[in-house]
Amino acid sequence: MPPLYNRRPDPGLSTSLPPVALPLAELLLRVKQSLSERFADSYWVVAEIADLTLPRFDGAHCYLTLTDQHQTGRGAQLKAQARATIWSQRYQQLAPVFEEHTGQELRPGLKIMLRVQVKFHEQYGLSLDVLALDPTYTVGELARQRLETLRKLAEKGLLERQRALPLALAPQRLAVISSPTAAGFQDFVQQLQESPYAFSLALFPATMQGEDSPGSIRAALESIRKRRQHFDAVIIIRGGGSKTDLLAFDDYGLAAAIGAFPVPVLTGIGHERDEAVVDLTAHLALKTPTAVAAFLADRLARLDAVYDGYAGRIRELAAQQIQNAATHLDRVGRRTNLAAQEQLEGHRSALRQRVRAAAPLARARLRQQELQLGQQRHALQRAAHHAAVGQQRRLVHLGITLARRFRRLHRRRREQLLHKRYQLQLAAERMLHRAEVLLLEKVNQQKDALASKQNGIPI
Repeated sequence: MPPLYNRRPDPGLSTSLPPVALPLAELLLRVKQSLSERFADSYWVVAEIADLTLPRFDGAHCYLTLTDQHQTGRGAQLKAQARATIWSQRYQQLAPVFEEHTGQELRPGLKIMLRVQVKFHEQYGLSLDVLALDPTYTVGELARQRLETLRKLAEKGLLERQRALPLALAPQRLAVISSPTAAGFQDFVQQLQESPYAFSLALFPATMQGEDSPGSIRAALESIRKRRQHFDAVIIIRGGGSKTDLLAFDDYGLAAAIGAFPVPVLTGIGHERDEAVVDLTAHLALKTPTAVAAFLADRLARLDAVYDGYAGRIRELAAQQIQNAATHLDRVGRRTNLAAQEQLEGHRSALRQRVRAAAPLARARLRQQELQLGQQRHALQRAAHHAAVGQQRRLVHLGITLARRFRRLHRRRREQLLHKRYQLQLAAERMLHRAEVLLLEKVNQQKDALASKQNGIPI
């Protein structure tokens, strides 16, 4: 039977015999044997975890997808990928040690050094069995990433920009970024409520741990930016957690957003030892949410104490000035009293002289006013009489006009009524005439019918 495909003959081979085909299983078995002989030992490998499936129950295994990627001189990326497995018993040994040394669990995106053994299966293909993990490499890689993040922030001046912003003397209008159900947020609110000062809080909910945390916090910052004139400070708080939970606060994008924010940002992330990168770009970093609340209350208390001191000093200065003013006023009062008595006596004398001089003039002025009033009274009486006569004439004229108009309207209305009465009578006579005609016709018909019956003529 000829082959089902055409194949170009290889140089130096005879074309008379068809190629011998191997079963797939035999070919893969040979590959397995070759790999087992060639890669019999285990190898230390550096790779990044692209995907991870953790054991869901006791006895389950851990499955990883490892990748290796870097940039060439031309900027292109070279990638390699392989499946790996940490068997259940070995995972129970390696995972706690790795977490103890690095402070975090295995997660996607983490770069690790691991000892693997190459395995090949006819059905499942190539995979790597993980024999050991080197946590010191991961610790160094995380430190390198942190230093790189800090270097980029320093180049853009984002490590000092927040500290250059002035914090309000009494920051009471606070925009809080936190999870509404977090214990740290509840402690923060309770601490502020126990203080003697009133704070205005606006909560902007955000996810405070996990891969979505940086994006969620940045979205909350953008919401605050639109209303930044309503707030004195931004508070980012969360409760305590493991180093893994706090990795989101080392994110470059989040740290840059905080460093470039136009309102002072205070952080209380809940870590006691290490500083997150966002702590270095914030205006002020405190250890816990309650420490942030205590700082705000203490700032207002110190401002209150300063104002109390100013108030006491103002009272002292005011009392001294009042005493000096009272003494000066007393002296001025005595002088004023003497001067006023002298002036009063002088004015009394001048007033008596003016009264004596003004009495004859006043009597003459009164007589003149009486004459003018009499003349005006007669003039007003004459004007009132003339106005009354004129009004009476107008009323008579209006009465005559209204009477004429009434007679015209009455005559017109009577003519209309007579016209309607004539029309009604004419219509009634027409109806009576029609009725008489119809009645006469019916009487004639009855007479004709009766005559026909008497003569025997059938109807």
